[in-house]
Amino acid sequence: MQAVLGDVDANLAQAERLLRTAVSQGAEWVVLPEFFTSGVAFLPEVAEAAQSIDGPAVRAMQSWAREHDVLVTGSLLVREPDGNVRNAVLAVDRTGVRGRHDKDLPTMWENALYVGGSDDGVVDVDGAAIGLAVCWELTRTMTVERMAGRVDVVLGGSGWWTVPAWRPRPIFEAWERANTARAKAAPALFASHVGAPVVHASHSGALECPMPGLPLGYAGRYVPATGIWAADGTALARVRDAEPQVVVADLELRRTPPLEAPQTFWLTPPGPLPLFAWHQQRWHGRRWYAKNQRTSA
Repeated sequence: MQAVLGDVDANLAQAERLLRTAVSQGAEWVVLPEFFTSGVAFLPEVAEAAQSIDGPAVRAMQSWAREHDVLVTGSLLVREPDGNVRNAVLAVDRTGVRGRHDKDLPTMWENALYVGGSDDGVVDVDGAAIGLAVCWELTRTMTVERMAGRVDVVLGGSGWWTVPAWRPRPIFEAWERANTARAKAAPALFASHVGAPVVHASHSGALECPMPGLPLGYAGRYVPATGIWAADGTALARVRDAEPQVVVADLELRRTPPLEAPQTFWLTPPGPLPLFAWHQQRWHGRRWYAKNQRTSA
């Protein structure tokens, strides 16, 4: 997808168009990106896109699932009765919401938008053990530990942004090449460590917003990393370019012995700038969340 930041109606319309295309090509399960209703950026309109679990976005997912008799997954900002917002990954079919996973740790400026959850991300849908995980959850060993050998398939997505083109340019460009390579390799690597196929949907397109606690603004893009990978990490289908599109593949839900994960926090290290932003924006983002995003229960 190429989300319109904070415009839920426009993003639901785009998601439905892409879903119909997928169904016309034979899809029985349709995986939408993380934050498919809003995109993700440090902007008030993205924060304001949070809605209740029985709001328009989930009703739309239920309507699509009923009309086409498909399973639909994707994540959105859900405002809870306790006043908190969470990044909820939902699995919806014609009968309603069949499973939910709340992303465990917000990434960078995401800390301004929601708080993390504590479930294991494994849900049962008609006998299939489905792992639900998004974006940087696919790069952490703690996610592998929750799912390895326990799931038949992982359905996920991302809104993974690039390293900004600051000075000195050669250094930041090198960091960005490593960042993009990491984003595109993450689903296949995760599949091999979990021992299950991965279906991953992503955002693409340009992205600009302020940065929490910094005088510099962010200008970059999302990394298009949509694809379908077998349990051994073999790519079965991948996006051709950064345009909105679907990929479809026949996928056998068959577990394989998982590769042992490294004894580290990250499956692959983020690099200096993303790691700095992970800590710096977490602190400033949480302050912004407490002041602006959380509401009284």
